[in-house]
Amino acid sequence: MGPTLPSGSLPQPIGSYALLGDLHCAALVSEEGSVDWLCLPRFDSPACFAALLGTPDDGRWLLRPADDDAELLERGYRADTLTLETVWRTGTGTVRVTETMPVGGRRADLVRRVEGVEGTVRMRQELVLRFGYGADIPWVRRIRDDGSAVDAAFALPAPRQTRLRGVGSGPNAATSASDDGGAQALLAVAGPDAVLLRCDPLPVPVDHRHAGEFDVAAGRRHDLVLTWYPSHRPPPEPVYVTAAIDRTDAWWKDWASRCAHEGRYSGPVKRSLLTLRALTHEDTGGIVAAATTSLPEDIGGERNWDYRYVWLRDAALTLEALLAHGYLDIADSWRQWLLRAVAGAPEDVQIMYGIAGERRLEEYELDHLAGYAGSRPVRVGNAAVAQLQVDVIGEVMVALHAARCAGLPTDVFSWSLQAALLDHLAEIWDRYDNGIWEIRGELRAFTHSRIMAWAAFDRGVRAVEDFGRPGHVEVWQRTADEIREQVLRDGVDPERGNLVQYLGGTTVDAALLQAAQVGFLDWDDPVMLATVQAVESDLVRDGLVLRYRAETGVDGLAGDEHPFLACSFWLVEHWARTGREKEATSLMDRLVSLSTPGLGLLAEEYDPAAGIFTGNYPQAFSHLALVRAAEALDHVDQRDEW
Repeated sequence: MGPTLPSGSLPQPIGSYALLGDLHCAALVSEEGSVDWLCLPRFDSPACFAALLGTPDDGRWLLRPADDDAELLERGYRADTLTLETVWRTGTGTVRVTETMPVGGRRADLVRRVEGVEGTVRMRQELVLRFGYGADIPWVRRIRDDGSAVDAAFALPAPRQTRLRGVGSGPNAATSASDDGGAQALLAVAGPDAVLLRCDPLPVPVDHRHAGEFDVAAGRRHDLVLTWYPSHRPPPEPVYVTAAIDRTDAWWKDWASRCAHEGRYSGPVKRSLLTLRALTHEDTGGIVAAATTSLPEDIGGERNWDYRYVWLRDAALTLEALLAHGYLDIADSWRQWLLRAVAGAPEDVQIMYGIAGERRLEEYELDHLAGYAGSRPVRVGNAAVAQLQVDVIGEVMVALHAARCAGLPTDVFSWSLQAALLDHLAEIWDRYDNGIWEIRGELRAFTHSRIMAWAAFDRGVRAVEDFGRPGHVEVWQRTADEIREQVLRDGVDPERGNLVQYLGGTTVDAALLQAAQVGFLDWDDPVMLATVQAVESDLVRDGLVLRYRAETGVDGLAGDEHPFLACSFWLVEHWARTGREKEATSLMDRLVSLSTPGLGLLAEEYDPAAGIFTGNYPQAFSHLALVRAAEALDHVDQRDEW
């Protein structure tokens, strides 16, 4: 079921993972029933299950039939929810596993329910808790549900060098307690983190991990609940599983029911919007770019980045997608996040922040992790936080203008910030920068950055003229005109007539497809059409679109990369809006078919030769681009109806 990695690779394919989330953090569950990635209690917290970037010894929670030949019959989300259902069949019976992270209650729980459907099935679980991205081995003991100890002491950790040699990975190896009827939970503690497993029977220590088996007969249920809490506090009360699942399903269904989309791709659009909501922090309003770090763009290579932060660009584009489908409350929440995050001098604005607006996101490497399919380094933090990317203020201004047009009131503080950003942009728009793709090579005068700067001033002028906002409209309009003149003079290939990646260059960049999206050029402008033709000629690989040609060395990195799904959706959008509906529909259908079966999830990139996703997952950029492309095709349908 689903794609497979090239021979010789050990991990599960990226596209085989399901996302679970509670609007604070996220887990990834493989087709084999293993939670291989979980950061608690926030998206960007250190993982306690990091097998995704290493081996099972780096932390996981496996739950599946004990029969290795068990057949996976069905796997997918319940309609309009993030509750995952998986049906297994063995030679002795059939079981259903229901998994979710309950929303509400201000706590972090992962619920897994096993229900017997037919016959009797023996299930196996294996719990390997490793805090600190697999580096910190917790002490483990059994406790009664009132928090009192059953074991006399914690288990002691195995020496670090022993674990690294693969001989042991303890001490997830608490000594078994006497069966006095009070040992109902397994408690693991390391520093500030505590994780409690409640289930019956509890797994027992086996070779520095905890494992166990149990039988599930038809009509019977077995519930397993993993709960994180600060280690200095007492254990939280138990979760009432049925009520938690029902409440969580009802919450997601209610949110999905507000989606204003009835087009032919309504299913993928709704699933994409649900995914975007799952990547939005409930309390702060910050929208993370992805749930993972260091899933490689080039398997085996160094293009591995941490995407568990809030990029102004990605979040602004996500905001536009949510606004277009009626989610004004999310727009207001994100705007409040923006005001808090960028408060201060405009020249100090960053391209990304932490989930609560944190500014210090220093990048470092986790040398103890082998990396996904051997792709190293494994990075935490992101050095791009210090980059200059001139385009980001443009994306923010475009999104906030869309919010105004959608009816979201603009308060004085919000507009003052926008006006200050525009005045700052007027001073820096012509600097060489790192561009939308965050190159780590030579800075350039990227054409896309200039175009987005134009879009920022254009929206500022509209705010003054159409909404009566105060501002330096003459300066903004004059600067917009200057940018347009420069781009059309120095940013167009004199021979082919298309926009080029950077001023004075000859290569093309798929980001230039956004020129029509923001109104810099009309969809059918000769320069725009020539740009699309150049993208088709230079950047299409196996029918999908690359961001740029990595072999030119413009990004300063070794290795290659694969087609970028968002760029492929951008091409769909342009084709749809310029009368190429048949090609647009064909590509759209192919892109939608690439999503994880039964889950509808997309990663950052796709390797057509191997048939696998690459890059971080699930990727907000890919999902918001899907929503835009679907809207463009809906526009074609509505025009045909006229």
